[in-house]
Amino acid sequence: MAEARSGPTVGQIVLGMRLRDLRERAGRTFADAARALSVNTATVRRMEKAEVGLKPLYVKALLELYGVDDAEVASFMELVEEANRPGWWHRFRDVTPDWFSLYVSLEGEARLIRAYEPHCVPGLLQTRDYARVLFRTGFPGAPTEEIERRVDLRMARQELLRRPRAPLLWAVVEEHVLRRRVGPPAVMRAQVDRLIEATSLPNVTLQIMPLRAGPHPGMFGPFQLFRFEIPELPDIIYAESLTGAAYLDERPDTVAYREVLDRMGAQAAPVQDTAAILGDIRKEL
Repeated sequence: MAEARSGPTVGQIVLGMRLRDLRERAGRTFADAARALSVNTATVRRMEKAEVGLKPLYVKALLELYGVDDAEVASFMELVEEANRPGWWHRFRDVTPDWFSLYVSLEGEARLIRAYEPHCVPGLLQTRDYARVLFRTGFPGAPTEEIERRVDLRMARQELLRRPRAPLLWAVVEEHVLRRRVGPPAVMRAQVDRLIEATSLPNVTLQIMPLRAGPHPGMFGPFQLFRFEIPELPDIIYAESLTGAAYLDERPDTVAYREVLDRMGAQAAPVQDTAAILGDIRKEL
């Protein structure tokens, strides 16, 4: 039975890929690995896909089966121990659905985050008051304590933009996002001010898709593309729905989304115009 957890970490995903690679190089089948662990083949498949936790005893037995030398085994087991440690967001597990835990892990490891947002300001650029209004709307029956926990998690995620070697964030935001009233006017004024400040950050690129731009290829919903420096990790697309999310890493999917982002970037207002557009909207508020 799969062990209960809040979702895989990037480290577990990478190690699962490495286990698959080691198995294939050793010429071993899923059945061979399953026999060595006294489990069914589905368990081995799920380990390689990081759908279950990496049990140290299982991993060590597989490494021995695959002919990995002692020094590599010791190094691999250290990585397993590190990957199995709960992420910092684990303390917010009471307000973090399982499907979103992986998102936070991917976000924290990404070197580049490209996003399209047709509904609201990207979470990494939201003010506390703006986020609070959104959560109160999305969870109308939630107590104040729960709302504040959700806001705290979102604010904590934003720390990655200020850390050393911060990821590059490139977001395309619809103009109507900035004109939609979210809370009192003071909330929107502060939010637009926050975006204006963000345009001066060296690792943030923000583009506005003007209303006059008309239809564009990304008009099917919000999504993000994550790119990593970790060799094993391909680009990963995150597309969220009302009750869950899809994570796509097959090349045809990621290429299609990347091409859409490129086309939207060309259709949106130039980056150098963003601050002026935000300034005009700020005056209207």
